[in-house]
Amino acid sequence: MSSRSNKRKRDADEAEKATMVLSNHPQDQLGPIIASFPALQPPKSTPFQCWRRDKQRASDELFATQDNIVAGETNAVEFYTSGESGQAMAGCSYLVGIHDKRTNTTVLRPAPLHILARQVKALKNLVPKEVTTDERGMLRNQLGEAFGTKKVKAAIRAQERNRVDVDAMKGVAGHLQETIMENTESLPSREEAKESADSGRLIPPHNADAQHPEDVYALQGIIPDSEFNALSVSAFKSAKSIEDRIALLPWSRSNWINQHLTLLLSASKMHKKDMKTLFYISAMFAFKMASRSVNNKETLQTRLNGVPQIVIDGLLSRFTETARVSNTVQMTPQTETMLLTYMFALCLRIDDFATDTDLIASDLSMPAARVKKLFMTLGCKIEKLSTKELKRLGLPDSAGATSRAVLRVPVQFPQARTKRARR
Repeated sequence: MSSRSNKRKRDADEAEKATMVLSNHPQDQLGPIIASFPALQPPKSTPFQCWRRDKQRASDELFATQDNIVAGETNAVEFYTSGESGQAMAGCSYLVGIHDKRTNTTVLRPAPLHILARQVKALKNLVPKEVTTDERGMLRNQLGEAFGTKKVKAAIRAQERNRVDVDAMKGVAGHLQETIMENTESLPSREEAKESADSGRLIPPHNADAQHPEDVYALQGIIPDSEFNALSVSAFKSAKSIEDRIALLPWSRSNWINQHLTLLLSASKMHKKDMKTLFYISAMFAFKMASRSVNNKETLQTRLNGVPQIVIDGLLSRFTETARVSNTVQMTPQTETMLLTYMFALCLRIDDFATDTDLIASDLSMPAARVKKLFMTLGCKIEKLSTKELKRLGLPDSAGATSRAVLRVPVQFPQARTKRARR
């Protein structure tokens, strides 16, 4: 009994096994299609047709890879292949199988996938209404008023309050334009504005069209002739040592001044004009360091020992101001800046218009960045000297590693920076 039952079971298993084979029909001929309807399902009786988009392509191309269109329609809706079909087929292939129960064989054939979109016939010829930016904003505000938070509603109300009524402005647009034209007629031109800005700088009188650096800042524009003639340097000639000569300076604690004093006195012939200029620079150094004593002439005279009274009076008149309330003489930030720029213009003349800014900053106990900025206000460029320039100035090659304030012509003053509008 057990052997007969096992035989029947084996015969039943062999009968249930199905054979799968590929279709032997030409694959370029019309075949099955897999259609997907993401939303609306058409009735089963809806007829569909298949067309080939490009009939010029090779006729032996596989039907599953052909660029075909599947379309059908009912009384109310049209169905057609959408553009998503190509994306859905990328990297995938589909097979449709037909099973024959008589031979227990399943025949497989490649089939393309078509995702069908739909179009309601009654709405086909309707043109969508264009929505303006204002209408879109109004609708968005209505949604915000209905469903927004308190913060959103407050922002919408603030926006409505700040909105400009364009229609109300049409009547006054011409009047505003005329008023603007009348007011802008008195504005200076770009050249006039530049000239006004240059004249308002806290620097000595200058010649922007000078062809040589020594003509940019004339010596008479910095030191009046009456003060320059009152300076006497005969005592430096009779002094026996360099220490005695340094002691004759109004300010003897400046390395920059002491170095140049040694160079001037070591020359075969002392240049009296340069010596007077250096002495005046030393007086300006001492005047800067005695800024808190400018209201007391006796103390100031003691601090500026050896400086003629006419020079002291000139420094007081140009680089100090009298307070309105207390009638006290004081040095303001503006007058201090003028004193420094006048002094630095004289330093440029002594240095043949290439000054070591770091050394002067150290002597004045000032930040080097501020000293460089003041030299740039005079029209200087902060740069390192070339080998040719070092040779012309008689400086060693090691001096090329230090940046200096160099005055070149035509002189170019720094332009005021304009702030960018925030977006």
